Amino acid sequence: MNISLGPLLYCWPKVQVQAFYREVADSTIPLVYLGEAVCSRRRQMKFADYLALALELKDAGKQVVLSTLALIEAQSELKELKKQLDNGEFIVEANDMAAVGMAREQGLPFVCGASINNYNRASLEKLHQWGMQRFVMPIELSKMWLQKVTAPAPNFEIEVLGHGYLPLAHSARCFTARHQGLAKDDCQTVCIKHPKGLVAQTQEQQPLLRLNGIQTQSAARCDLRREIPEMKRMGVDWFRVSPDGHDSIALAESLLQNAGSEVDAETGKEACNGYWHGAPGMVYRR
Repeated sequence: MNISLGPLLYCWPKVQVQAFYREVADSTIPLVYLGEAVCSRRRQMKFADYLALALELKDAGKQVVLSTLALIEAQSELKELKKQLDNGEFIVEANDMAAVGMAREQGLPFVCGASINNYNRASLEKLHQWGMQRFVMPIELSKMWLQKVTAPAPNFEIEVLGHGYLPLAHSARCFTARHQGLAKDDCQTVCIKHPKGLVAQTQEQQPLLRLNGIQTQSAARCDLRREIPEMKRMGVDWFRVSPDGHDSIALAESLLQNAGSEVDAETGKEACNGYWHGAPGMVYRR
């Protein structure tokens, strides 16, 4: 099993994004997902900027996948999606069925992202017939589900989001803009002020969710590092680190250097792993 770095899900200034991925280029991380996967209104980085970074990462020896939006709502977003698919160099991570459909029509291989509801082997086999090379397990499913659905071993690769804030849902509304009293059409890209999202708490002041534009995430990081040896036995090919800062690069590299070894996981207050164990997602089981 190997380590991948998922797409950056937050809105950062262009210079910060470029600096982050140049640090990734200097790392030992073999597989990097790149692109805007949350909101098309985040315009700090254009597709041409991401493509330039993708070529830099390729020159540094990385396998690069271009991640697409998880919620396609407008004709302009379909045009941008077509540009991604027509890049002529890199495969895409399809995070919406529109991307799957376009890739199939063009006979292009693709990765199926976690936001696509793959819940049984039959749907996975159909997607594989259409060109799917790898699928990322939906984050709310468990290791028991994965064991059942991947037996016997499939002809496509398996990836699990193993560390990072979980993308729980996407909405046509922008909760970050609404929190600031702004309309989505005039959001002023306020999510750039929250480089790790905006934490929402319960009335008892307990962290509950993380607002990231139109995306709702878990307040706590998912941490499945202790499960790596079991994932290897199950045939998982890739352990994904979902980045939220430069520390994510160091974490991914440490996992590469200590593959299969015992690791120190985060505390229950800072982490969750319930979905993997078939429990409520916000639970942390030792």
